[in-house]
Amino acid sequence: MDYQDTLTYLYNSTPMFQQVGGSAYKEGLENTLALDEHFGHPHRKFRTIHVAGTNGKGSCSHTIAAILQEAGYSVGLYTSPHLVDFRERIRVNGQPIPEEYVIRFVEEERCFFEPLHPSFFELTTAMAFRYFADVEIDVAVIEVGLGGRLDCTNIIHPDLCIITNISLDHTQFLGNTLPQIAREKAGIIKSDIPVVIGETTPETKAVFQKRAGEVNAPIYFAEENGREDYPGIEYELKGLYQKKNSRTILTALPLLKEAGYRLDEQSVRRGFAHVTELTGLMGRWQKLQNHPILICDTGHNVGGITYIVEQLKQQAFHNLHIIIGMVNDKDIQGVLALLPEDAIYYFTQASVKRALPANDLQKLAESAGLKGNCYPDVPSAVRAAQEKSLPEDFIFVGGSSFIVADLLANRDALNLH
Repeated sequence: MDYQDTLTYLYNSTPMFQQVGGSAYKEGLENTLALDEHFGHPHRKFRTIHVAGTNGKGSCSHTIAAILQEAGYSVGLYTSPHLVDFRERIRVNGQPIPEEYVIRFVEEERCFFEPLHPSFFELTTAMAFRYFADVEIDVAVIEVGLGGRLDCTNIIHPDLCIITNISLDHTQFLGNTLPQIAREKAGIIKSDIPVVIGETTPETKAVFQKRAGEVNAPIYFAEENGREDYPGIEYELKGLYQKKNSRTILTALPLLKEAGYRLDEQSVRRGFAHVTELTGLMGRWQKLQNHPILICDTGHNVGGITYIVEQLKQQAFHNLHIIIGMVNDKDIQGVLALLPEDAIYYFTQASVKRALPANDLQKLAESAGLKGNCYPDVPSAVRAAQEKSLPEDFIFVGGSSFIVADLLANRDALNLH
Protein backbone atom coordinates (compact mmCIF):
# COMPACT_ATOMS: atom_id res chain seq x y z
CA MET A 1 0.00 0.00 0.00
CA ASP A 2 1.11 3.56 -0.61
CA TYR A 3 0.25 6.39 1.78
CA GLN A 4 -3.15 7.20 0.25
CA ASP A 5 -4.08 3.51 0.19
CA THR A 6 -3.10 3.29 3.86
CA LEU A 7 -5.27 6.27 4.79
CA THR A 8 -8.20 4.83 2.86
CA TYR A 9 -7.76 1.57 4.74
CA LEU A 10 -7.65 3.37 8.11
CA TYR A 11 -10.70 5.51 7.37
CA ASN A 12 -12.74 2.58 6.10
CA SER A 13 -11.72 -0.16 8.51
CA THR A 14 -11.66 1.80 11.76
CA PRO A 15 -14.60 4.06 12.68
CA MET A 16 -13.47 7.70 12.45
CA PHE A 17 -15.33 10.20 14.64
CA GLN A 18 -14.24 13.03 12.36
CA GLN A 19 -16.21 11.45 9.53
CA VAL A 20 -19.12 9.56 11.07
CA GLY A 21 -19.57 10.96 14.57
CA GLY A 22 -21.13 8.98 17.41
CA SER A 23 -20.85 5.52 15.88
CA ALA A 24 -17.06 5.85 16.09
CA TYR A 25 -17.06 6.55 19.83
CA LYS A 26 -16.01 3.62 22.00
CA GLU A 27 -16.41 3.85 25.74
CA GLY A 28 -13.80 2.09 27.83
CA LEU A 29 -10.08 1.47 27.68
CA GLU A 30 -9.93 -2.27 26.87
CA ASN A 31 -8.61 -1.82 23.32
CA THR A 32 -6.23 0.91 24.40
CA LEU A 33 -4.73 -1.24 27.15
CA ALA A 34 -4.38 -4.20 24.77
CA LEU A 35 -2.61 -2.05 22.18
CA ASP A 36 -0.43 -0.47 24.85
CA GLU A 37 0.69 -3.86 26.16
CA HIS A 38 1.34 -5.14 22.64
CA PHE A 39 3.66 -2.23 21.89
CA GLY A 40 5.51 -2.47 25.20
CA HIS A 41 3.92 0.52 26.98
CA PRO A 42 5.68 3.12 24.81
CA HIS A 43 4.21 6.11 26.67
CA ARG A 44 6.37 5.19 29.67
CA LYS A 45 9.52 6.00 27.70
CA PHE A 46 9.02 9.77 27.60
CA ARG A 47 7.58 12.48 29.82
CA THR A 48 4.07 13.75 29.12
CA ILE A 49 1.76 16.71 29.66
CA HIS A 50 -1.98 16.01 29.37
CA VAL A 51 -4.40 18.67 28.05
CA ALA A 52 -8.22 18.42 28.12
CA GLY A 53 -11.08 20.89 27.77
CA THR A 54 -14.00 21.83 25.56
CA ASN A 55 -12.29 24.74 23.80
CA GLY A 56 -8.69 25.92 23.68
CA LYS A 57 -6.92 22.63 24.28
CA GLY A 58 -5.39 22.63 20.80
CA SER A 59 -4.01 26.16 21.12
CA CYS A 60 -2.66 25.43 24.61
CA SER A 61 -1.09 22.15 23.50
CA HIS A 62 0.64 23.73 20.51
CA THR A 63 1.91 26.72 22.49
CA ILE A 64 3.34 24.56 25.28
CA ALA A 65 5.01 22.38 22.64
CA ALA A 66 6.49 25.48 20.99
CA ILE A 67 7.91 26.71 24.32
CA LEU A 68 9.43 23.30 25.08
CA GLN A 69 10.97 23.15 21.60
CA GLU A 70 12.55 26.57 22.09
CA ALA A 71 13.92 25.31 25.41
CA GLY A 72 15.80 22.59 23.55
CA TYR A 73 13.58 19.57 24.13
CA SER A 74 12.63 17.00 21.53
CA VAL A 75 8.84 17.40 21.70
CA GLY A 76 6.07 15.12 20.53
CA LEU A 77 2.64 16.65 19.92
CA TYR A 78 -0.53 14.59 19.58
CA THR A 79 -3.70 16.49 18.66
CA SER A 80 -6.96 16.03 16.76
CA PRO A 81 -8.71 16.43 14.43
CA HIS A 82 -6.43 17.10 11.48
CA LEU A 83 -7.37 19.81 8.99
CA VAL A 84 -5.59 18.89 5.76
CA ASP A 85 -3.40 15.81 6.30
CA PHE A 86 -3.72 12.97 8.82
CA ARG A 87 -0.06 13.41 9.75
CA GLU A 88 -0.83 16.76 11.44
CA ARG A 89 -2.05 14.73 14.41
CA ILE A 90 1.37 13.29 15.24
CA ARG A 91 4.34 15.65 15.18
CA VAL A 92 7.86 15.84 16.58
CA ASN A 93 9.33 19.35 16.82
CA GLY A 94 6.64 20.50 14.41
CA GLN A 95 7.41 17.89 11.75
CA PRO A 96 4.58 15.48 10.90
CA ILE A 97 5.07 11.74 11.27
CA PRO A 98 6.61 10.42 8.02
CA GLU A 99 4.29 8.80 5.49
CA GLU A 100 6.56 5.76 5.45
CA TYR A 101 6.10 5.24 9.18
CA VAL A 102 2.30 5.30 8.84
CA ILE A 103 2.43 2.78 6.01
CA ARG A 104 4.81 0.46 7.85
CA PHE A 105 2.86 0.63 11.11
CA VAL A 106 -0.36 -0.45 9.42
CA GLU A 107 1.26 -3.18 7.31
CA GLU A 108 3.22 -4.70 10.18
CA GLU A 109 0.58 -4.44 12.90
CA ARG A 110 -2.76 -5.03 11.18
CA CYS A 111 -2.69 -8.76 12.00
CA PHE A 112 -2.73 -7.80 15.68
CA PHE A 113 -5.16 -4.90 15.71
CA GLU A 114 -7.77 -6.04 13.17
CA PRO A 115 -9.29 -8.65 15.52
CA LEU A 116 -9.64 -5.93 18.20
CA HIS A 117 -11.76 -3.72 15.91
CA PRO A 118 -10.31 -0.54 17.42
CA SER A 119 -11.70 2.88 16.69
CA PHE A 120 -9.67 5.23 14.50
CA PHE A 121 -8.65 7.27 17.54
CA GLU A 122 -7.64 4.22 19.56
CA LEU A 123 -5.38 3.04 16.76
CA THR A 124 -3.86 6.45 16.00
CA THR A 125 -3.16 7.04 19.70
CA ALA A 126 -1.23 3.76 19.79
CA MET A 127 0.60 4.80 16.61
CA ALA A 128 1.53 8.17 18.13
CA PHE A 129 2.88 6.69 21.36
CA ARG A 130 4.86 4.06 19.47
CA TYR A 131 6.32 6.67 17.11
CA PHE A 132 7.30 9.01 19.93
CA ALA A 133 9.10 6.14 21.69
CA ASP A 134 10.81 4.99 18.48
CA VAL A 135 12.30 8.43 17.77
CA GLU A 136 13.21 8.88 21.46
CA ILE A 137 11.56 12.19 22.21
CA ASP A 138 12.01 13.89 25.59
CA VAL A 139 8.41 14.90 26.24
CA ALA A 140 5.01 14.70 24.54
CA VAL A 141 2.12 17.12 24.83
CA ILE A 142 -0.96 14.90 24.59
CA GLU A 143 -4.35 16.40 23.78
CA VAL A 144 -7.40 14.49 24.95
CA GLY A 145 -9.63 13.35 22.10
CA LEU A 146 -13.06 13.47 23.73
CA GLY A 147 -13.93 13.88 27.40
CA GLY A 148 -11.14 12.62 29.60
CA ARG A 149 -12.05 9.87 32.02
CA LEU A 150 -12.53 7.19 29.34
CA ASP A 151 -10.42 8.78 26.62
CA CYS A 152 -7.75 6.45 25.33
CA THR A 153 -5.02 9.02 26.04
CA ASN A 154 -5.84 8.64 29.74
CA ILE A 155 -3.37 5.79 30.26
CA ILE A 156 -0.44 8.20 30.54
CA HIS A 157 1.12 9.31 33.83
CA PRO A 158 1.85 12.98 33.08
CA ASP A 159 3.95 15.59 34.85
CA LEU A 160 1.05 18.04 34.62
CA CYS A 161 -2.63 18.00 33.70
CA ILE A 162 -4.42 20.97 32.15
CA ILE A 163 -8.17 21.41 31.70
CA THR A 164 -8.84 24.55 29.70
CA ASN A 165 -12.58 25.05 30.19
CA ILE A 166 -16.01 23.41 30.12
CA SER A 167 -18.92 24.17 27.82
CA LEU A 168 -21.71 22.12 26.31
CA ASP A 169 -20.32 19.90 23.56
CA HIS A 170 -20.51 16.18 22.77
CA THR A 171 -23.41 16.04 25.22
CA GLN A 172 -24.55 12.68 23.86
CA PHE A 173 -21.41 11.14 25.37
CA LEU A 174 -20.35 13.41 28.21
CA GLY A 175 -23.65 14.56 29.72
CA ASN A 176 -25.95 17.49 29.08
CA THR A 177 -25.02 19.68 32.06
CA LEU A 178 -21.78 21.50 32.81
CA PRO A 179 -21.12 19.52 36.03
CA GLN A 180 -21.58 16.22 34.17
CA ILE A 181 -19.14 17.26 31.46
CA ALA A 182 -16.72 18.60 34.09
CA ARG A 183 -16.73 15.21 35.82
CA GLU A 184 -15.71 13.51 32.58
CA LYS A 185 -12.93 16.03 31.93
CA ALA A 186 -11.81 15.80 35.57
CA GLY A 187 -11.15 12.12 34.96
CA ILE A 188 -7.65 13.02 33.77
CA ILE A 189 -6.76 14.38 37.23
CA LYS A 190 -4.42 11.85 38.81
CA SER A 191 -2.98 11.12 42.22
CA ASP A 192 -0.42 13.72 43.33
CA ILE A 193 -0.14 15.23 39.82
CA PRO A 194 -0.75 19.00 39.71
CA VAL A 195 -3.64 20.22 37.56
CA VAL A 196 -4.29 23.66 36.07
CA ILE A 197 -7.88 24.68 35.41
CA GLY A 198 -8.15 27.44 32.82
CA GLU A 199 -11.71 28.66 33.28
CA THR A 200 -14.54 27.73 35.62
CA THR A 201 -18.08 28.42 36.66
CA PRO A 202 -19.16 27.94 40.30
CA GLU A 203 -20.69 24.56 39.42
CA THR A 204 -17.68 23.24 37.49
CA LYS A 205 -15.13 24.58 39.99
CA ALA A 206 -16.70 22.49 42.74
CA VAL A 207 -16.39 19.37 40.56
CA PHE A 208 -12.70 19.95 39.94
CA GLN A 209 -12.00 20.71 43.61
CA LYS A 210 -13.77 17.53 44.67
CA ARG A 211 -11.87 15.32 42.23
CA ALA A 212 -8.51 16.89 43.06
CA GLY A 213 -9.19 16.44 46.76
CA GLU A 214 -10.06 12.76 46.28
CA VAL A 215 -6.71 11.99 44.64
CA ASN A 216 -4.58 14.54 46.52
CA ALA A 217 -3.76 16.46 43.34
CA PRO A 218 -2.56 20.07 43.79
CA ILE A 219 -5.02 22.27 41.88
CA TYR A 220 -4.42 25.72 40.40
CA PHE A 221 -7.02 28.02 38.87
CA ALA A 222 -5.67 30.25 36.10
CA GLU A 223 -8.41 32.81 36.75
CA GLU A 224 -6.81 33.46 40.14
CA ASN A 225 -3.32 33.95 38.68
CA GLY A 226 -2.50 37.63 38.94
CA ARG A 227 1.21 37.18 38.17
CA GLU A 228 2.84 39.03 35.30
CA ASP A 229 6.02 37.01 34.79
CA TYR A 230 6.66 38.15 31.21
CA PRO A 231 5.68 41.81 30.80
CA GLY A 232 5.15 42.89 27.21
CA ILE A 233 5.13 39.32 25.89
CA GLU A 234 4.08 38.98 22.24
CA TYR A 235 1.29 36.51 21.45
CA GLU A 236 1.19 35.25 17.87
CA LEU A 237 -2.31 33.76 18.28
CA LYS A 238 -4.66 36.74 18.08
CA GLY A 239 -8.10 35.33 18.81
CA LEU A 240 -9.84 37.04 21.71
CA TYR A 241 -10.14 33.69 23.54
CA GLN A 242 -6.36 33.28 23.34
CA LYS A 243 -6.02 35.66 26.28
CA LYS A 244 -7.54 32.99 28.52
CA ASN A 245 -5.48 30.27 26.89
CA SER A 246 -2.34 32.32 27.52
CA ARG A 247 -3.22 32.78 31.19
CA THR A 248 -3.71 29.03 31.48
CA ILE A 249 -0.29 28.38 29.95
CA LEU A 250 1.41 31.01 32.11
CA THR A 251 -0.09 29.34 35.18
CA ALA A 252 1.27 25.99 34.00
CA LEU A 253 4.85 27.09 33.31
CA PRO A 254 6.00 27.48 36.97
CA LEU A 255 4.60 24.01 37.68
CA LEU A 256 6.60 22.55 34.79
CA LYS A 257 9.70 24.24 36.21
CA GLU A 258 8.98 22.66 39.58
CA ALA A 259 8.76 19.30 37.78
CA GLY A 260 12.29 19.83 36.49
CA TYR A 261 11.78 21.41 33.07
CA ARG A 262 14.37 24.00 32.02
CA LEU A 263 12.35 26.94 30.72
CA ASP A 264 14.11 30.28 30.42
CA GLU A 265 12.41 33.56 29.61
CA GLN A 266 13.64 33.67 26.01
CA SER A 267 12.18 30.22 25.29
CA VAL A 268 8.81 31.24 26.68
CA ARG A 269 8.69 34.48 24.71
CA ARG A 270 9.82 32.85 21.46
CA GLY A 271 7.38 29.97 21.92
CA PHE A 272 4.40 32.30 22.29
CA ALA A 273 5.58 34.48 19.39
CA HIS A 274 6.20 31.66 16.87
CA VAL A 275 3.62 28.96 17.61
CA THR A 276 2.53 28.34 14.02
CA GLU A 277 6.07 28.21 12.62
CA LEU A 278 7.28 25.87 15.37
CA THR A 279 4.33 23.49 15.49
CA GLY A 280 2.34 23.84 12.26
CA LEU A 281 -0.81 25.06 14.03
CA MET A 282 -3.54 26.24 11.66
CA GLY A 283 -7.09 27.54 11.83
CA ARG A 284 -6.99 29.73 14.94
CA TRP A 285 -8.12 33.20 13.84
CA GLN A 286 -5.90 32.64 10.81
CA LYS A 287 -5.68 35.41 8.22
CA LEU A 288 -5.52 34.14 4.63
CA GLN A 289 -6.25 37.29 2.63
CA ASN A 290 -6.14 41.09 2.77
CA HIS A 291 -8.47 43.56 0.96
CA PRO A 292 -10.90 42.14 1.84
CA ILE A 293 -9.56 40.47 4.95
CA LEU A 294 -10.44 36.79 5.14
CA ILE A 295 -10.17 35.06 8.51
CA CYS A 296 -10.91 31.43 9.39
CA ASP A 297 -11.35 29.87 12.81
CA THR A 298 -12.14 26.34 13.97
CA GLY A 299 -14.45 27.41 16.83
CA HIS A 300 -17.50 25.19 16.44
CA ASN A 301 -19.65 25.21 19.58
CA VAL A 302 -21.45 27.82 21.67
CA GLY A 303 -18.38 28.47 23.79
CA GLY A 304 -16.07 28.96 20.83
CA ILE A 305 -18.52 30.97 18.72
CA THR A 306 -19.20 33.32 21.63
CA TYR A 307 -15.58 34.48 21.52
CA ILE A 308 -15.56 34.66 17.71
CA VAL A 309 -18.62 36.93 17.66
CA GLU A 310 -16.99 39.22 20.23
CA GLN A 311 -13.85 39.28 18.07
CA LEU A 312 -15.88 40.17 14.97
CA LYS A 313 -17.43 43.12 16.82
CA GLN A 314 -13.94 44.56 17.29
CA GLN A 315 -13.12 44.55 13.57
CA ALA A 316 -13.44 47.55 11.28
CA PHE A 317 -15.20 46.77 8.00
CA HIS A 318 -17.87 47.97 5.57
CA ASN A 319 -19.79 44.71 5.20
CA LEU A 320 -19.39 41.42 7.04
CA HIS A 321 -19.61 38.20 5.01
CA ILE A 322 -19.90 34.94 6.98
CA ILE A 323 -19.32 31.58 5.30
CA ILE A 324 -20.67 28.96 7.66
CA GLY A 325 -21.32 25.24 7.83
CA MET A 326 -21.84 22.91 10.78
CA VAL A 327 -22.01 19.23 11.59
CA ASN A 328 -25.26 17.61 12.62
CA ASP A 329 -24.39 16.70 16.22
CA LYS A 330 -23.72 20.23 17.51
CA ASP A 331 -26.01 22.76 19.20
CA ILE A 332 -26.78 24.39 15.87
CA GLN A 333 -29.59 26.64 17.06
CA GLY A 334 -27.50 27.74 20.02
CA VAL A 335 -24.70 28.82 17.68
CA LEU A 336 -27.04 30.52 15.20
CA ALA A 337 -28.63 32.54 18.01
CA LEU A 338 -25.24 34.15 18.68
CA LEU A 339 -24.45 35.25 15.13
CA PRO A 340 -25.02 38.85 13.95
CA GLU A 341 -28.17 39.46 11.90
CA ASP A 342 -26.60 42.23 9.84
CA ALA A 343 -24.04 39.97 8.12
CA ILE A 344 -24.34 38.47 4.63
CA TYR A 345 -24.42 34.68 4.96
CA TYR A 346 -23.13 31.93 2.69
CA PHE A 347 -24.46 28.59 3.94
CA THR A 348 -22.42 25.59 2.91
CA GLN A 349 -21.35 22.12 4.00
CA ALA A 350 -18.08 20.33 4.58
CA SER A 351 -16.99 17.19 2.77
CA VAL A 352 -17.66 14.83 5.70
CA LYS A 353 -20.61 12.55 6.35
CA ARG A 354 -21.51 14.44 9.53
CA ALA A 355 -22.02 17.71 7.65
CA LEU A 356 -25.44 19.30 8.01
CA PRO A 357 -26.82 19.92 4.49
CA ALA A 358 -26.53 23.57 3.53
CA ASN A 359 -30.27 23.82 2.80
CA ASP A 360 -31.12 22.56 6.29
CA LEU A 361 -28.70 25.04 7.85
CA GLN A 362 -30.22 27.87 5.81
CA LYS A 363 -33.74 27.03 7.06
CA LEU A 364 -32.59 26.97 10.69
CA ALA A 365 -30.70 30.22 10.16
CA GLU A 366 -33.69 31.97 8.64
CA SER A 367 -35.70 31.21 11.77
CA ALA A 368 -32.90 32.91 13.71
CA GLY A 369 -33.13 36.00 11.49
CA LEU A 370 -30.03 35.26 9.39
CA LYS A 371 -30.27 35.68 5.62
CA GLY A 372 -28.12 34.35 2.81
CA ASN A 373 -27.75 31.83 0.01
CA CYS A 374 -26.69 28.18 -0.15
CA TYR A 375 -23.55 26.81 -1.77
CA PRO A 376 -22.74 23.13 -2.34
CA ASP A 377 -19.20 23.27 -1.00
CA VAL A 378 -16.72 25.56 0.72
CA PRO A 379 -14.75 26.67 -2.38
CA SER A 380 -17.91 27.82 -4.19
CA ALA A 381 -19.06 29.74 -1.10
CA VAL A 382 -15.67 31.43 -0.73
CA ARG A 383 -15.56 32.39 -4.42
CA ALA A 384 -19.04 33.90 -4.13
CA ALA A 385 -18.01 35.93 -1.09
CA GLN A 386 -14.83 37.11 -2.79
CA GLU A 387 -16.79 38.23 -5.84
CA LYS A 388 -19.38 40.11 -3.77
CA SER A 389 -16.96 41.76 -1.34
CA LEU A 390 -15.43 45.21 -1.48
CA PRO A 391 -11.77 45.68 -0.48
CA GLU A 392 -12.90 47.18 2.84
CA ASP A 393 -15.20 44.24 3.67
CA PHE A 394 -14.46 41.35 6.03
CA ILE A 395 -14.97 37.64 5.27
CA PHE A 396 -15.16 35.09 8.07
CA VAL A 397 -15.11 31.33 7.41
CA GLY A 398 -16.03 28.86 10.14
CA GLY A 399 -18.72 27.07 12.13
CA SER A 400 -16.87 23.77 12.00
CA SER A 401 -13.30 22.46 11.96
CA PHE A 402 -14.24 20.68 8.74
CA ILE A 403 -15.29 23.89 7.00
CA VAL A 404 -11.85 25.31 7.83
CA ALA A 405 -10.24 22.04 6.69
CA ASP A 406 -11.94 22.28 3.28
CA LEU A 407 -10.91 25.92 3.02
CA LEU A 408 -7.25 25.18 3.76
CA ALA A 409 -7.22 22.19 1.43
CA ASN A 410 -8.32 24.50 -1.41
CA ARG A 411 -6.34 27.59 -0.51
CA ASP A 412 -4.14 27.50 -3.65
CA ALA A 413 -7.15 27.22 -5.96
CA LEU A 414 -8.75 30.13 -4.09
CA ASN A 415 -5.53 32.22 -4.20
CA LEU A 416 -5.33 32.34 -0.41
CA HIS A 417 -1.96 32.54 1.33
